[in-house]
Amino acid sequence: MKKISIVFLTCFIAISAFGQTKKLTLQQSVLEQNRQFRADKLVGFQWIPNTTSYSYYSDNLTKIVAVSAIDSKTTEVLTLADLNSALGTNLKNFFGVQWIDSNALLVTENGKYYTYSTSSKKGTLMQETKADCKNPTFDKKRRNLAFTENNNLYYYNANKELIQVTNETNEAIVSGQFFARSEFGISNGIFWSPKSNFLAFYQKDQTEVADYPILDINETPGKLVNIKYPMIGQKSEKPRVGIYNLATKKTVFISPKGNPDDYLTNISWTPDEKFVLIAELNRSQNDMSLNVYDAQTGNFVRTILNEKNDKWVEPEHPAFFPSEVSTNFVWISEKEGFNNLYYYSIEGKLIKQLTQNKFPVREIIGSNSAGSEIYFKSTGENPTNMLAYKVDLKGNQTLITKDQGIHTCIPNFEGSYFFDEYSNHATPSKSLLYTKNLKATTLLESKNKFTDYQMGTSEVKTIKSADGTTDLYTRLIKPSTFDPTKKYPVLVYVYGGPHAQLITNSYLDGANLWMYWMAEQGYLIFTVDNRGSDNRGFAFESAIHGKLGVNEIEDQMKGIDYLKSLPYVDANRLAIHGWSFGGFMTTSIMLRKPDVFKVGVAGGPVTDWKYYEVMYGERYMDTPTENQKGFDEANTLNYVKNLKGKLLLIHGTSDDTVVMQHNFALIKKFIEAEKQVDFFPYPMHEHNVMGKDRVHLMTKVLNYVIENNK
Repeated sequence: MKKISIVFLTCFIAISAFGQTKKLTLQQSVLEQNRQFRADKLVGFQWIPNTTSYSYYSDNLTKIVAVSAIDSKTTEVLTLADLNSALGTNLKNFFGVQWIDSNALLVTENGKYYTYSTSSKKGTLMQETKADCKNPTFDKKRRNLAFTENNNLYYYNANKELIQVTNETNEAIVSGQFFARSEFGISNGIFWSPKSNFLAFYQKDQTEVADYPILDINETPGKLVNIKYPMIGQKSEKPRVGIYNLATKKTVFISPKGNPDDYLTNISWTPDEKFVLIAELNRSQNDMSLNVYDAQTGNFVRTILNEKNDKWVEPEHPAFFPSEVSTNFVWISEKEGFNNLYYYSIEGKLIKQLTQNKFPVREIIGSNSAGSEIYFKSTGENPTNMLAYKVDLKGNQTLITKDQGIHTCIPNFEGSYFFDEYSNHATPSKSLLYTKNLKATTLLESKNKFTDYQMGTSEVKTIKSADGTTDLYTRLIKPSTFDPTKKYPVLVYVYGGPHAQLITNSYLDGANLWMYWMAEQGYLIFTVDNRGSDNRGFAFESAIHGKLGVNEIEDQMKGIDYLKSLPYVDANRLAIHGWSFGGFMTTSIMLRKPDVFKVGVAGGPVTDWKYYEVMYGERYMDTPTENQKGFDEANTLNYVKNLKGKLLLIHGTSDDTVVMQHNFALIKKFIEAEKQVDFFPYPMHEHNVMGKDRVHLMTKVLNYVIENNK
């Protein structure tokens, strides 16, 4: 592994104090980070299919303009008024409008799907769904529209005929929706084949999964709404993959080859539609096989690869086919410690390991039309970055993006141009156009939207983790009036769990704007990305396996040691706040390290992992039968007698991710131990408090810290 250089970066959000007369309000900092203070970008950027031109929205999202990447010639494509006139719609902006081909746009409004021809200037209503349909999935080849209604799957064909794909009367058998509670990279349940002759879909049988009650207070009397919530070690979903043949109107089903509750994930189609590839993962999540199935019959054909690991195997990316005329594909695997790219034949032969990086591939973002280059996102050697690379089929790798930072890179259809939009510590946003030879032209550079506001500074550094060798990234936000001769209280913001990274080389360093508001109240805001967090490879993340909260807490304590070494930190006025896994960390640290923090605010916390769901929980903790010691050690209920500081617990009453049983069970233990804590529910909110109510939430959290950390 290449050594990660220690970073000492300071992002001075305000260039000088002169002219900074405005103060952020808390409401602004909560609601306006991505509105009023959003950096200037080419909103709605899209490559126009099979051309070397791109489009974006202009004039406050009321106009689409096209630009030639070759000579920068700009053409007005369409105004919002003209589109509404042609379609009879009442669109307020162009959000969601997509190119279908070089002359046609797909437009949606209130369940209606239109095509608009940019050459004839006319529109056509293609499909209109029912009001209660969900998961609409449009097929651009034949212009079919699949969707779910309740637990069944349907589609409208190009003639607007309604076809029912499944007809399950048992509501616990659900088709076409997400599976495994959106783990394993799953975000949808409907998969059109490349030529739209088949429709693949997830089906889950939840008959044996326990019902979990959620109270709906919006009716009189209130009523219980049951959700299916498979808890660790208990009965789980039984999956199948259905393949519906549009010609025969028949469905074949693929079941797990192993146990009935194995996971079927990462569905992909071969370009010729002959085969479906599915990753099957055992329930213990330590044995994964990538299997090939015949699309016509559903019959198993072969296993291409198998991966085992004593901790876990986590497939998150379907097989990627770089060429439309070849069944060779790219597979992303973490088997050698970091996600890398492997090039396979459909027969199961490893043709070439394309990348051998000691940093993770994040995702594949495309390929050129010849299928000879694959484009992907990766951190590069500094894990706070997100860069874009290309690699050819011989394994020759090239960095596309030349600036450090967090990049969104979109290649065109030939791979002859790359659109790149990025930010970093000093850059709010910059949009570039790269040629195939990686010569860059600047398209847009945003001004600093905080120039007139009193804003503090952010420092990103590294410290050593509790193992004494691993670098951990830290972020420290100071007020604009910072005086190193004074002593400041500190709010530690924590998450600490997998699949999250709080510190990034982006503008504001990945911080929420409310942290800068809090700094202006005379606070330092500190964060550590401990072992277990994202984008550092398998060894870094898997240090938490079977013992959630152990190494993470020890790493956070190294952060506290660092804070205490700073002459301007008031070590007697430390507060901590986090949500979800961060709520688990906040509660755990308040109880297991009771002399460190004076105040804690835990939102939506996991308090006892046996109450959490199967897919995530069993990956990191196994089951209580297999790992009772680990569950006991992580269980916050076992430490309630240790509480010394002030603790506020918060929960959304409709939380279907971390159910309220977590907080209720902990509060019951506090009562039994005669310990006083504070609790605040957010009625009818789910796992987080969103919308305008988030201002109320952050006011509650930050006022609690300020009032109790004196």
